[in-house]
Amino acid sequence: MKTEQIALTLFTLRERMKTREDLEETLRRVKRIGYPAVQVSGLNWDIVGYEDFAGLCAELGLTICATHEASRTILDRPEQVVEKLQALGCRYTAYPHPGNIDLCDEDQVAAWIQQLDHAGKVLADAGLVLTYHNHHTEFRKLNGAIILERLYAETDPAHLQGEIDVYWVQHGGGNPVDWCRRLDGRLPLLHLKDFGINDRNEIEFREVGNGNLDFKAIVAAADAAGCEWFIVEQDICPGDEFGSIRQSFDYMCRELVA
Repeated sequence: MKTEQIALTLFTLRERMKTREDLEETLRRVKRIGYPAVQVSGLNWDIVGYEDFAGLCAELGLTICATHEASRTILDRPEQVVEKLQALGCRYTAYPHPGNIDLCDEDQVAAWIQQLDHAGKVLADAGLVLTYHNHHTEFRKLNGAIILERLYAETDPAHLQGEIDVYWVQHGGGNPVDWCRRLDGRLPLLHLKDFGINDRNEIEFREVGNGNLDFKAIVAAADAAGCEWFIVEQDICPGDEFGSIRQSFDYMCRELVA
């Protein structure tokens, strides 16, 4: 991993992007910390247009490495996703969550996987890439098979690639290193946040390097799999969000950058 491959998911700073002015200041602070790229998520598009946002990022020297799009939009209107990515000058997006899919229902799961494959083909035909962002729920077994394993087995790699979230893999009982290896050649994006246990014996989100995950092994496996973007995401921060994202960035530069 190189420093220029580190990015931040803006979902982490969603409370800091309520107005156009706040958005611009937030992007400036992200750049000052040292992040070279952002993934667009958690942004209210009523306050800024696609071209305007792309212009802001270009002015600040921030690459838009990927987006997250609404689950139903990806499945039902993938052509809209193509138009948005093209306006942003961005190649990658991610399906963020199963949403209202009943993961206990075989028919729904089978149809959903085929819908993902179809949506991914629409993006691929436009030179774009659909990835899948996992949580812990996809580690449920249905008819003896882990759903996340089925998802990748039953879709074409040309149509669906991976955005493995290492925290949620761990939370689901999987092995983040193993999942990076499984998706060799199919893992352009990786979500990094740490997995910690607090003094009340509760699982919590932690800054990268401030929990229990073996990030040196994870990053090495992702590098070997061809990962392009190592993206910091912290769903909940213990205090100031900018302090958390700075801590993650500094740790990654100090301990993980080759």
